[in-house]
Amino acid sequence: AQPSMVSRVAALWGRFLDSRAAMFAQLYCWVTLFTEHVGGPTLCIGPSMLPTLNDGGDIILSERISVWRRKIDRGDVVLAISPRNPKMIVCKRVVGLEGDRVCSNMNEYPRKFITVPKEHVWLQGDNLSNSSDSRGYGPVPLALVRFRVFMRVWPPTQAGFVRSHYVPDEFPREQDYPVIDSA
Repeated sequence: AQPSMVSRVAALWGRFLDSRAAMFAQLYCWVTLFTEHVGGPTLCIGPSMLPTLNDGGDIILSERISVWRRKIDRGDVVLAISPRNPKMIVCKRVVGLEGDRVCSNMNEYPRKFITVPKEHVWLQGDNLSNSSDSRGYGPVPLALVRFRVFMRVWPPTQAGFVRSHYVPDEFPREQDYPVIDSA
């Protein structure tokens, strides 16, 4: 007996769906592999990086190769696992590297400066008055830094490379204040 037209169509449809499912599974694996180990887009929302990034949400591009090669510099904007909530990713600027002296209490006087420990960075938002950052949770282990941000792609009117040399004017320099060492 010859299979009916309905059973032949059903068999073809089943093979088509199987091949589509396999294709989507492979695509998902490749996209995940690429975004976890090379880089990709991220939606960044919140006021802590004003004026560099908008608080309403920017889509940024980030890369991981600089992090792997330990080529993170002062001024770079990075995505890091939050030291306070490991389920969150924070977008902050690297203000201090291992061995740097940084101000830990910018809103108090006298200023206190600490030395960033080995294998750590000091992260701060550009909007110093509205940012939860290293001033609250201290130096961040380099192992928590995941990506370096290099470009904003949304909104299109503000698309372009993210500057890596921005330092807020109000960021205190150690030579301007009496030093209280809290290392």
